[in-house]
Amino acid sequence: MISINNLGVEFSAKPLFTDVSFVINKTDKIALVGKNGAGKSTLLKILAGLQSPTSGNISKPNEITVGYLPQQMKLADSTTLIDETRKAFSDLIDIHKEIDDINAELLKREDYESEEYANMLSRLEYLNDRIAIEGAGNMDAEIERTLTGLGFVKSDFHRPTSEFSGGWRMRIELAKILLRRPDVLLLDEPTNHLDIESIQWLEQFMQTKAKAVVLVSHDRAFLDNVTKRTIEISCGKAYDYKVDYSKFVDLRKERVEQQMRAYENQQKQIADIKDFIERFRYKATKAVQVQSRIKQLEKIVPIEVDEVDTSHLRLKFPPAMRSGDYPLIVEDLGKAYGDHQVFDHAEFTIKRGEKVAFVGKNGEGKSTLVKCIMGEIPFTGNLKIGHNIKIGYFAQNQAQLLDENLTVFETIDNVATGDIRTKIRDILGAFMFGGEDIDKKVKVLSGGEKTRLAMIKLLLEPVNFLILDEPTNHLDMKTKDILKEAIKDFDGTVIIVSHDRYFLDGLVDKVYEFGGGKVVENLGGIYEFLRKKNLEHLSDLELTKSPGLGTIKDENSKVKDNILPKEETSQPEKKQGKLSFAEQKERAKLLSKAEKGVKKAEEEIARLETLQAELESKIAAGDASEETLEAYAKTGKELENAMSVWELAQMELDELQERFS
Repeated sequence: MISINNLGVEFSAKPLFTDVSFVINKTDKIALVGKNGAGKSTLLKILAGLQSPTSGNISKPNEITVGYLPQQMKLADSTTLIDETRKAFSDLIDIHKEIDDINAELLKREDYESEEYANMLSRLEYLNDRIAIEGAGNMDAEIERTLTGLGFVKSDFHRPTSEFSGGWRMRIELAKILLRRPDVLLLDEPTNHLDIESIQWLEQFMQTKAKAVVLVSHDRAFLDNVTKRTIEISCGKAYDYKVDYSKFVDLRKERVEQQMRAYENQQKQIADIKDFIERFRYKATKAVQVQSRIKQLEKIVPIEVDEVDTSHLRLKFPPAMRSGDYPLIVEDLGKAYGDHQVFDHAEFTIKRGEKVAFVGKNGEGKSTLVKCIMGEIPFTGNLKIGHNIKIGYFAQNQAQLLDENLTVFETIDNVATGDIRTKIRDILGAFMFGGEDIDKKVKVLSGGEKTRLAMIKLLLEPVNFLILDEPTNHLDMKTKDILKEAIKDFDGTVIIVSHDRYFLDGLVDKVYEFGGGKVVENLGGIYEFLRKKNLEHLSDLELTKSPGLGTIKDENSKVKDNILPKEETSQPEKKQGKLSFAEQKERAKLLSKAEKGVKKAEEEIARLETLQAELESKIAAGDASEETLEAYAKTGKELENAMSVWELAQMELDELQERFS
C-alpha cells in the first residue's frame, strides 16, 4: 500500500538515518521504536507528507488517506467540542447540505420530463449512495461513542474548546482523526494524555476498526495489545521484526549480542593487522605484505553496535530517617470547586513501606488529592501526615522549580552525595542527557528535558515518602525500567499517579480508584484491579573470543619445527665451492616449493579478505541475520589461520634464501 524506498534524512550534514526501506500493508499494525532522537517522529512526519526526506522517496496510491496525530498541536478556539469534532465529517456534511438543497429545488420544480430534472435525480441518488457506503447515517451517534470512549461526558459536548486543557485538546484531535477512518493512522505518543480506561477503549478501536497503523509510544502494554510488527530505528538503520513489542525485545537482545560478537572479531582483526604492520614495517622483504595490510585496514567497514545498554545501571535512593508507622491517614476528606464536588468522604490509611497507585479518569481528583496532601489547596475533613515524614514530590509542573541558570550537570551535582557523584554522567545518560547536553543551561531545555532532569534530582534526595504525579510521560522504556527498579528498591512509602499499566505492574500492591466523587480502595496490583473492573484486554550465547594470534603462532611453531628441525639445532651450512647439478636442482626445488607455498597462502588471504569485505558491507547495510554473522565470524577465523600459514611459509622461504645465499 505504501512503499518507503531508501529513505534518508540529514540535519546540518549529520545523518539521522539512511537507506530506510519497508512497506506498510493494508492491515499492518506497526510499532515504530528506537531511543529518543533516533528519528521516529521525523519518519512519521515524512509519512504524513509534512516533511521531505534528504534522499529516497515514498510511493503510495493517490486515493490512500492518512491521519496524523503529532505530539504537539494547536487547535481552534472558536467553536464547541461537538462542532469541532464534526469537522471530521466535513465532506459528509457538505454532501448532506447538497442533498437538502437538491430536495428543496425538486419540490419547486414541475418539469418532471426535462433532462435537468433527471440529472438532479441522478445526482441525488449518487449522493445518497455515498452516504450509505461511508456509513454516515449515524454520524452523531458515532461522534458520541468516540468522545465518550476518550473520556468526555455529554455535558462537555457544548463547551467551548478553549475551556479544555492541552491534554483534552489532544483527545479532541484524536477523536477527529479516528472518526475519519483513514487508510493509515500515524500516531505519535497518543496515550500521553489518556487515562487507563481511555487507553483500553483506544486499544479496542485499533484492534477492531482501524486499518493500517504506525504507532510511536512508550507504553509497552499498549504496544503489545495493538501492534503485531515492530520496526526499530537504531544506528541510522531500520530493523523490521514481524512480532509484537515484547517478542521484539528478546529478538533485539539476540541481535545486539551477535553484533557485539562481530564487532569484537573485527576489533581483534584490526589489532592483528596493526600488530603485523608494526612488526614488519621496517623489513624490506615484507614491504609488499605491509602495504597489503595497510590497504586491507583502509577497506574495513566499521561494524556499529546498537545503543549502549544501560540496563545494568541501578539507581538507589539515599538513606533517609525512618518514618512513623502511618505516613498518611485520610478521614472524611472532601474537595469541591464551587458547586462541583470532586470527591467527598474519602477515608483510607497508607502504612509505612506501602506502594500504592491513584487511578481513574482525568478530572476525577487524583492530582487534586495529591495537592491536598502537599498542603497546596484547602479541603474539608482530616488529613494527617505521619511522624518523621520527608516527602519527595514530583508534580507535572515540577520542571518550573528548577534553577534555570545552572547547567544540567550542576543541577544534579548539587544534590548528589557519596559514591553516586562518580556516576552522575552515567545517570544523566540513562535519562537521555548525553554528550554536550550535560553542559546546557536549564533555561534552554525543552519541557520534556526539564521534566526528566527534575526526576533525576528527586531520585538523589533523601526522602521516605515519594509522591509521583505522572512520572513517566517523558521517559523512554529503558529509562522507565531504571526508574521502576529504583522505586522497587526504595524502602519508604510511595504514591504513584499514572496511567502506565506496565510501569505500575509489579510495583504497587494497592490501587485507589477515583470516580463518581468517591475514592475506593482495591487490594492487589494493577492487573488484579483491571480484572475486577473487567477492563483488561490483554493477548497473551555467551560472548566468545577467537583464539589469540599468539596461540596460533605457538601451534604453528610446532609445525615449523617439524618441517625444518635442523634449523633449530644445527649451524648453517658452510658455503662450499661449485655445487653439483643434483645439489642445484634440489635447492631450486626447495625454493620453488617454498615460493609456491607463499603465493598460495597470499591467494587464499586475498580470497578471504574479499569475502570478509562483502560480509562487512552486508552487516553495515543492516543485514544482521544469524547466518550472515556466523559467516562473518567463520571467515574471520579462516583469515586468521590463513595469515598464520602465510607467515609460516614466508619464514620458511626467508630461511631457505638465507641458507642458500
